[in-house]
Amino acid sequence: MEIWQCLFLLLLSVTPVENSKNNDFDLASFLRSIYPGMLVKEEPFIPKRDFVGRSEAQPDVKAVSQDSNGASGAVVTTKDGQIKGITVDKARIFYGIPYADPPVGAYRWKPPRPVSPWPGVYDASFPRAACMQACSGPISEECPRKVSEDCLYLNVFVPLDVDFLSPLEVPLPVLVWIHGGDFIAGSASKPLYDGRFISNFTHTVVVSLEYRLGAFGFLVSGKNPLSAAAGNYGILDQQAALLWVQRNIAVFGGDSSKVTIFGESAGAQSVSLHLMIQSSKTLFKQAVLQSLPFSIPLKTRRDALKLGKDFAKQTNCSVSDIVCLLSLSPQEVLAAQMKTSSKIVNPFRFLEVFETWGPYIDGELIKEQAVTAFLKGHWQKEKPVLLGTTSEEGVIFAYGVFNKPVSGLESTVYITAIFKHHALRILHKYLPLYKQTDRRDMLAQIVTDYVFLCPSRRSARSGTASGSNVWMYVFDHVSSDHRVWSGLTFCYDHACHGAELPFLFDSASVANFTLSIPEKLLSNRMLCYWGAFAHVGDPSSRAHQTTFCREQRLPVWPRYSDTSSWLVMNLTVRSHAQVGTRNHICDFWDHLGIY
Repeated sequence: MEIWQCLFLLLLSVTPVENSKNNDFDLASFLRSIYPGMLVKEEPFIPKRDFVGRSEAQPDVKAVSQDSNGASGAVVTTKDGQIKGITVDKARIFYGIPYADPPVGAYRWKPPRPVSPWPGVYDASFPRAACMQACSGPISEECPRKVSEDCLYLNVFVPLDVDFLSPLEVPLPVLVWIHGGDFIAGSASKPLYDGRFISNFTHTVVVSLEYRLGAFGFLVSGKNPLSAAAGNYGILDQQAALLWVQRNIAVFGGDSSKVTIFGESAGAQSVSLHLMIQSSKTLFKQAVLQSLPFSIPLKTRRDALKLGKDFAKQTNCSVSDIVCLLSLSPQEVLAAQMKTSSKIVNPFRFLEVFETWGPYIDGELIKEQAVTAFLKGHWQKEKPVLLGTTSEEGVIFAYGVFNKPVSGLESTVYITAIFKHHALRILHKYLPLYKQTDRRDMLAQIVTDYVFLCPSRRSARSGTASGSNVWMYVFDHVSSDHRVWSGLTFCYDHACHGAELPFLFDSASVANFTLSIPEKLLSNRMLCYWGAFAHVGDPSSRAHQTTFCREQRLPVWPRYSDTSSWLVMNLTVRSHAQVGTRNHICDFWDHLGIY
């Protein structure tokens, strides 16, 4: 018997089951004694692609890649008042439109309230502050320049050929972007998410929205919303923004009956939740889910309350004293959030290292885990869905958590801690495939397969079986100049988590690399697919393609179906439909039944 098998049996003999009340055995300390490179969370884990903003407000907020020669913008009249935007080279832009009243003071941990109408003309020429978040790490220049509790704003991008003085006979589809960032970071106005190119290229109205993050958006201190923080405010914020779109998007040339919501990472999680939430049903028509971490569990009410109790302890408030909690300054809330997130990773809930704060299952708005809802058909199955992953999602997570090489013995410890009695089968499946001394690549592939790819495939097949129209993709391209965008300092030569974003938003220059001509064509083709989906709910439809897209003779993207051998679109320089390359691995995970 190999040493890793002996260790596996030893660990099983001492590892308490997850729900055991007797947790005297300190596995965390045991793991650290074996592997000193284990992440000790002096700060919450944040993928380096999405490091977050400074807690101090910074002056001179700049528009998203705003041209210095932006022309005077048009004035539109919304339900709440007049708004004046700007006109730039690729779109008409309306920055920083309030969609709810500021959630400050006594309204800090309350559902969003309707925005108060304003007199005169609102200046929408620049983005407002991002929601409260902390900034750390080597690439803090990517952080929002200004953060505030007063952050419930959205941006609207409109194609240049829309004439607000002459309403369109056929209004345009609407794409609503929900940003990622682990529910503690990110901003709608991040340069990486500049919506002007998508809007102009696809001939759609693009909306990007801010929502409360971290403890501000997801603190749970009790069950009674009248006397405690009840959580999930960030998701309610998103709903309020979607309702604003329904009420107002027509004056921007948009069609409120043709709204597509799309998001990446935590943004994709948000999209999946709106597909499950009954009260979101009428707010959009279809959805795009990019790199949805299906297997990262939402917290239960009990877990959320425990986190809230730990948070209150850091503030010297009682968890039941909402007056004390409301009296905290935004910086004090943020500091307590960071301290609450700084505990050593619990090996029995290891995946929560990637999402300390976020939505929880409250039994009303959110009733179950997203992967469970998709497998059981408890979602809006009549809505077309486009979903996919990058080919190497897990690299950024494995190398972010493990800051030193991981041996085969050490990887056995971690896999056993995470997967318990399933670990032996997983080790038998993966260990023979990775002979390198450093097993971080193996751990990265397990994260890719278990967290992202395979549960997405399983959910897509469940949806297809129940009559849903689903399209799947894998983004499999590595930049030809081998550079790293948006702070992936250890992610060279990989199609990592978020790697498709500079191509989709045409924001490669923001990430300090230049697209080659074939890569530029890949970017354009992705926009052709996303645009066709927004217009008619089918990425391969030619009905509303631009002349450029028709001339490209794009490879047909078949609907995900067993009648077509479960074909997925491989998005690379030579994009093509293919049978899933890791179907045998996903079959393995499906049979384990542990999503």
